[in-house]
Amino acid sequence: CITNSGDVQDAMWLVSLKNLFAKQLPNMPKEYIVRLLMDRTHESMLALRCGEVVGGITFRTFKRQLFAEIAFCAVTASEQVKGYGTRLMNHVKEFSRERHGTTHFLTYADNNAVGYFVKQGFSKEILLEREKWHGYIKDYDGGTMMECALSHALSYTDFPKVIRDQRAAVDARLRQFSASHVVYPGIKFNKSMRRVSPSQIPGLLEAGWAPPTPPHPFHLVRSSDLTLVDSTPANIHAFLREVHESMMEHPDAWPFLEAVDAREVPDYHDIIKDPVDLSLIKRRLATGDFYLTLDIFAADFLRMFENCRLYNAPDTVYFKCATKLEQYFEQKMASGVASNRHSF
Repeated sequence: CITNSGDVQDAMWLVSLKNLFAKQLPNMPKEYIVRLLMDRTHESMLALRCGEVVGGITFRTFKRQLFAEIAFCAVTASEQVKGYGTRLMNHVKEFSRERHGTTHFLTYADNNAVGYFVKQGFSKEILLEREKWHGYIKDYDGGTMMECALSHALSYTDFPKVIRDQRAAVDARLRQFSASHVVYPGIKFNKSMRRVSPSQIPGLLEAGWAPPTPPHPFHLVRSSDLTLVDSTPANIHAFLREVHESMMEHPDAWPFLEAVDAREVPDYHDIIKDPVDLSLIKRRLATGDFYLTLDIFAADFLRMFENCRLYNAPDTVYFKCATKLEQYFEQKMASGVASNRHSF
């Protein structure tokens, strides 16, 4: 922290700080900046990087009133959002409290600086007695007066270390009850792998995952002769193909046969994040292992209908087609399952 002491190096730093303030605070008259910087009642805390001034805070302490006024505060544009402002403010608070016994800081902040001062513990509510500061500090038009009460139990310069120590203590305590900090290796996939059991994922069992209970057995109704067949993977897949084919042939299915062309509807993917159409469902059916259950199959169809109603207005033909086709889909699924377990 320096002042206009007559030292050559201090004078050079103050001139550099004046140039920084003049550039970062264009609404402040340069003559006024020079007058306050060179006034020996003002002190300046500098942030130096490789010997160059990259930031600073100029303030004046009123020792009898036990408060200090921050006149200027700025960091060069190329070094902002790097923590210099916070570190500068912490050092100013520590220095002024220990050297001068300061209990409060006051400042007039413009609209662009209010957010910064709030982060540094300043408030628009002035609790310091009015008679202690009124008439001592200069009023600024368009500025917001703010106050920060200093704590004598807190080391501002050690504050980051205190936060790190508290975080480490909390993390160490959590590790006694949780294994969330353990990082497991991932699965190495190759082209021959089509499906991976969840139990093969490292760490999943340790996290408490358990295999799902087997589904309640049900039967399918064969459409050709209305006989009941077991819900084997082959029978389920045949039933899903049959449902899909009937959906494709429905007179209200024409809006859903192919994916929506983004060139014709540019904003479609801005609204619909998970598009589904009948051609996509057909390709997933062709893989043979995508739709392992009826619920997964039904979820894709319901998503398709929901997308249509989300994008289109209720009075459009597309909205009406979605409603009619959904009703047909529910009837088709319900008529093919001989169990009340599944409801669509």
